Amino acid sequence: MWLLSLLALVLAVGWAFPVYWMINSSMLDSATLESATPTFVPFGGSLTNFEQVLTPAFFSALTVSVSVTLLSVAVCLLFAFLASVAISRFRFRGRVSFIVTILLIQMLPAEGLFIAQYKMMSSLGLLSNVLGLSILYVAAVVPFTIWMLRGFVTGIPLELEEAAMVDGLSRTQAFMRITLPLLAPGLVASGVFAFLQCWNEFTVALVIMENNRTLPLWLRGFVQQSATEAVNWGQVMAASAIVAIPVIIFFVIVQGRMTSGLVAGAVKG
Repeated sequence: MWLLSLLALVLAVGWAFPVYWMINSSMLDSATLESATPTFVPFGGSLTNFEQVLTPAFFSALTVSVSVTLLSVAVCLLFAFLASVAISRFRFRGRVSFIVTILLIQMLPAEGLFIAQYKMMSSLGLLSNVLGLSILYVAAVVPFTIWMLRGFVTGIPLELEEAAMVDGLSRTQAFMRITLPLLAPGLVASGVFAFLQCWNEFTVALVIMENNRTLPLWLRGFVQQSATEAVNWGQVMAASAIVAIPVIIFFVIVQGRMTSGLVAGAVKG
């Protein structure tokens, strides 16, 4: 048993070390980072790199990323919730075809849609627009979210709603009072995955957002220096740490609900 514990500890250290190295490097100057001897503890380090990357360009990119992510996740969860309830609770013509279509959409490579997406957004006047990027994110994330939420909805016995209806509630009231609270962990777990995909997405934003940059595009600017200018890796690491902070805060807030949601989905799906 102790061997398994030791193995788990080694894996945990291996997983956490890149995060530690990022934070450690963000507090060191360029000369220390470029030296042949690695510095594992930032003695004498400072927050200068963080001060230098917190420019108006960062806050502009932060505003764009937060707006796109929150809008995309909210709309995605709404559509996915309604669709998952429909395919789990009702039998209608085309139901199986709809489920198969969801799976097929997941198999499409995102790169194959770039030209069509660009032309569509250009014709609608939505290039470099928060709404335009949000539409594309919703279209990309909602199929997986529907499939994920379907397992949670299916795992909740229909008999619970029927018993509530026997007690005098309408079907809508029974669903809202009985089923919806039980779906909360599943909604949180699905929302976390949708949040991560939208927050960290790079390629679609690179194609669509010509002027307004999201945080991943802003971060790329630190390593796209001119041929005569060296990359300041301390600033790159500081910028990377700043981009990761909202994700960490989000996980701290929803970790309890997410854990219960993942376990529920695993045993009920």
